[in-house]
Formats: sequence, C-alpha cells, structure tokens
Amino acid sequence: MLKKTLIFGHRGYPHKFPENSLAGFKYAINHGIDGLEFDVHLTKDNVPVIMHDEKIDRTTNGTGEIRSYTFSELRQFQLSDGQRVPTLKELLDLADKQPVHLNLEFKTNEIHYENIEKIVLDMVKNYDLVYPVIYSSFNLDSLKIAYKIDPTQQYCFLSEHDIKNPRELVTKEHLVGLHLSHYVPMKNIKERIWTVDDPKIQKHLFAQNVAGIFTNNFEAAEKVQSGSLA
Repeated sequence: MLKKTLIFGHRGYPHKFPENSLAGFKYAINHGIDGLEFDVHLTKDNVPVIMHDEKIDRTTNGTGEIRSYTFSELRQFQLSDGQRVPTLKELLDLADKQPVHLNLEFKTNEIHYENIEKIVLDMVKNYDLVYPVIYSSFNLDSLKIAYKIDPTQQYCFLSEHDIKNPRELVTKEHLVGLHLSHYVPMKNIKERIWTVDDPKIQKHLFAQNVAGIFTNNFEAAEKVQSGSLA
C-alpha cells in the first residue's frame, strides 16, 4: 500500500493566523494536521526562536535583525495580532507526544548562526516526539554540521533550482530527501514540494504520491486530498 502524501502547514497556518505563530501551530495540531514546517534563528543570547526572515520588520512591530536582540528584548515586539515571537521550546512543548511531524528549517542561508545546529539538536532531544524531526536547510553546510553532531537524524536539502545528480547528492551528503519548489520525477528519493496552494497542483502531487507538500492552508489541502473540494 502506498503511503499517503503528508500535508505540512507552511509556517504554521498563515491562511488563518500570523505566520510562524504559536496560535497557528496550536490550532493546526489540535485539528489533526500531518506536519508543521517552521524556521529557526538564534537571538543574541542563543535562544532558538521561530521566524522566517532574518529581520523582524515584516512580521512584527519592530525593526532590525533577530541576532541583534536578546530573547527578552525580542519579546517586547508583537506579531500582527499581538502574539509574541515564539521560541522553539514553546513549539516543542505543544508538539510533545502529539502525532505531528515537525520540519525544522535551519535558517542559515543568509546568516549562519554559530552553534545553531548543536543548540537545536540538544534541545529537541529533551522531548518525547512521536516522529523524528525532519531537519532541512538551503545551507548544505548546516546539514553537514548537524550530521556530524548526530548522524541518526533525518536531513533534507532545500532548493528552488534543478539538482543535476539528485541521487549522488542524497548519498554523498547523507540526506533522506529533497525539499523542492517544483516537482521533478525521481525514483526512490523522498520529495516534499513547497509552497503549494493551488488545488490543481495539489491534486497532481497527491496523484504522484510525493512524500509531502507544504501549504499555507492545510484544511483546504486536506479537502482536496480527500476528494471533497469545497
């Protein structure tokens, strides 16, 4: 029997809540989402926090780079609905013992935070997660560092470009899959595709039985998957 394509909430549930917000993550977990995708940075005092951009300008009422603030300073700022910037710990507390897949992206392609891989891997070990975390990054160096620290985890490379020799890359870099911006037929390589909100494309990817898709509206994607487009 073929495994069903997992639906991941891209930055939580941005169709209903601010992206990468605790309320969005909580709603999604409570409503049975397959998986959550989110981005992790470090504050000035090395606290892992969840936000997409390196700067807080777009998603909060503050300005400047995450790394220029201590955690307590960062918590002074608010997301669009008044929530605070969430920590990785807060999300792990929500996900602990819950049947939800987590895709944690090391957001190190612009700023490679020192020791982020070890800090994050050590924190995750403290939790009783139902499924192993899927670690991903656009920065292959981050995945190499993480693999050296803990070769037992699942690492996936993110790319918006065509990968010439995917099988070679996966084998050489100890990857369990690729997270791509477009579907490319590949044999025996786990593919998760981002960011897919178009029902027609979702339907096609479900038919191809890709390992996962990332979407901003997981409830709509679930309806497409179950064949009950509303």
